[in-house]
Amino acid sequence: MKFAFLCQQKPGLSRQKIAVVGAGPAGLTAAGYLVCRGHEVDIYDKLPIPGGMMTFAIPKYRIPLDSIMEGVEELRDRFGVKLNLSTKVTCGERHDEGDELAVNTVDMLKLVENYDATLISTGTWRSRKLGIPGDDAKNVMSALEFLLDIHMEELGLRASHLGSFKKVVVIGGGLSAVDAAEESILKGASEVYLVYRRTIKEAPAGEYEIRRLSRLGVNWIELAAPKSVTIENGVARGVVFQRMKLGEPDESGRPRPIPVPGSEFEVEADIVAAAIGEIPTPPIASECGGIGKHVGKDGKIAVDKSFRIPGTNIFAAGDVVTGPSKIGQAVGQGLRAAKEIDRFLSVKVLVAR
Repeated sequence: MKFAFLCQQKPGLSRQKIAVVGAGPAGLTAAGYLVCRGHEVDIYDKLPIPGGMMTFAIPKYRIPLDSIMEGVEELRDRFGVKLNLSTKVTCGERHDEGDELAVNTVDMLKLVENYDATLISTGTWRSRKLGIPGDDAKNVMSALEFLLDIHMEELGLRASHLGSFKKVVVIGGGLSAVDAAEESILKGASEVYLVYRRTIKEAPAGEYEIRRLSRLGVNWIELAAPKSVTIENGVARGVVFQRMKLGEPDESGRPRPIPVPGSEFEVEADIVAAAIGEIPTPPIASECGGIGKHVGKDGKIAVDKSFRIPGTNIFAAGDVVTGPSKIGQAVGQGLRAAKEIDRFLSVKVLVAR
C-alpha cells in the first residue's frame, strides 16, 4: 500500500513542518502527498502501530498488515516521516476506545503552535451504547472493543481479555458488525448471530456481505432490536430481542423500525458485541482556545471547503469530519485535504516574502 504515490524520492525541503494527528488511511495518505511536495511531516497516533482501523479492526485478509507496513516504512525510511506512536494528542479530558494503549500525551494547542499546519484525522474511536438494561455486563462490549482485543493478541501486543467463547451475538448491520461476526467465526465460535432491526435490503454493509457471512455459518436475524440483556452473576448469558416491522421512512430515508408487541425472544450468548455506530473522536474535548466551537454535538469537526477550521492553521479530514465511512472515502479526503494544506503553506510563504 503506497502512500507516497506521487514521487519516488523526497524533493528539496520546503522548510514547512506539518503535524498529522491520526495514522489511519486519511492521515497516511495526506502524509504521503505532503512529503512529495517537499514538506516535513510528523505523525502522531495513540496506537502502538500505524494504520488505524485498517490495522486494529478490519480482518487481515481484506487489508494485509504487511501491505500497510510497507507503505508506512517507506514514509519513514525514504521520506523522513517521524512516527510518534502510543501518543495521544488531546485538548481537554476525554476517553475513547483504544486510549489505554497510549503511553504519552501531547497538548493539542502546543502542537499547533510548533507546526506550520496541523491535520486532524483521528477517525471514529467511540461506539454508541445499546442503552438497554444489562448492557453494563463485562462481556457486553462494542464491536470495536471486540475487534481491537482480537487484533492486539494477533499482533502480539497483549493477551486477549475475551477468554473462551462459543456463542456470539453481534447487534447491527454495518461493516463493523460484519467484521465482528466474521472474526468470531474465524476464532472458532460455534454459534454466531448477526441481528439487525431492519431487513437485509437496508443493512449498511450491503446484501452481498450479509449473504457471504451466512455462507460462512453466521445466523442472520432481521427485523429484531435488543430489549434487554439477561445477566447471571454480573455476566451476560443472552439477549432479549423484540420483533420489528417497518413503517414510514425516518430522517435517514430508511423505513422506521416499529416494535411488535408481545414478540420477544431470547438468544443465548457468551459475548455480546454492539455495532450500532461509531462517533467521530476529535482530539478536542473543551473550548480549546476557540477551536472547540467548530466541533459539533455529533463529534464531527466543521471545516470549510478547503478542509480548514476557519481562521486557523488546523485542517481535518476523514471520518472525524464525515462520520464513519469506507476506507476509499477517507483516503480521498486525506488527499484533498493535503492539497489544500500545500496550497495554504504556499500562500503563506509568498505573503512572508
